[in-house]
Amino acid sequence: MSIYAIADLHLSMAPSVDKPMDIYGARWYNHAERLKEKWLGMIKSSDTVIIAGDISWALKLEDAKYDLDWIDDLPGKKVIFKGNHDLWWNGINKLNKMYDNTTFVQNDFYYAEDIYICGTRGWITPDSDDYTKADEKVYRRELLRLKASLDKARAHMKAAGQEGEILGVLHYPPVSKPASFSSFQQTFEDYGVKHVLYGHIHGEDGFKNTIKGRHHGIEY
Repeated sequence: MSIYAIADLHLSMAPSVDKPMDIYGARWYNHAERLKEKWLGMIKSSDTVIIAGDISWALKLEDAKYDLDWIDDLPGKKVIFKGNHDLWWNGINKLNKMYDNTTFVQNDFYYAEDIYICGTRGWITPDSDDYTKADEKVYRRELLRLKASLDKARAHMKAAGQEGEILGVLHYPPVSKPASFSSFQQTFEDYGVKHVLYGHIHGEDGFKNTIKGRHHGIEY
């Protein structure tokens, strides 16, 4: 049994959603088919797969369901966090009644392999050149959601009388510029998180300019 992670599937299987990803380059050609082939060859039913946001291009849940059904049919227990393009995401209780092997996480945690998987979507951080007053409201709300997730995990540990490792998950990077420091990072530090994973970044150039490796005792 293992834990895997991926992000930014950007699926568009509903007949009403016309968003082929190969418009962004040849590497995206048939990306869903290639992903499925690799998934089937690697993931077992006992494994856990974290999907850190940007699941579907659909705007409505009825259209996103084509993509969510496709994901749910794949092996493993899927743990899904919201991305900035997941506009279909509406009603966490409703979502979590849809599938047995797929869990949607919001203001909560998922427990697997003695690991508490905690997180939220995140947002662009104040050090971004594009940050506005409108972003401040969303940024603060996402911080509250992250803390709610971590608090739920801590409460579970206390009730069970045990310590556990927390794995942090965001869709956005925890900071916009690697040399800066955000309240997302401070929150992870405050809760003793040692590993954080995130998505959102597309392409080699973007990855070169984002946070990775060990910073302030946390591996990103």
